[in-house]
Amino acid sequence: MANVFISHRKVDASAARRLAEELSTVGHNVWFDEWEIGIGDSVVERMDAGLEGTSYLVLCYSASGVMSPWVTREWMSALHRQMEGHRVRILPVKFGGSAPAILSDLRYADLSDDWDRGFAQLVKAIH
Repeated sequence: MANVFISHRKVDASAARRLAEELSTVGHNVWFDEWEIGIGDSVVERMDAGLEGTSYLVLCYSASGVMSPWVTREWMSALHRQMEGHRVRILPVKFGGSAPAILSDLRYADLSDDWDRGFAQLVKAIH
């Protein structure tokens, strides 16, 4: 199964956690900050290791936005790796709100209106 990195703002942690759990349940290897960064760990080192091995960066956004220093670094890192020819895809997931303009051409999974339908679309995109 695929290596999936969940990028989210803390305000969206409960929805992101649910998403991470459901992706794990269907067999994907999920990097989720609460599971991967322990007390005393270097946050930057753990995030870098997670991003290095990922095939899919799931970019979660909501009415609270997507722009936070950490989330921005995560998806920009994935975008840069993509532009350099690495096999990593950014998969936007909408909890609400709108995506950053630079990613507005990407189709997103809408979990705000119909979680099950949006989740099924996301799983189909992760192959």
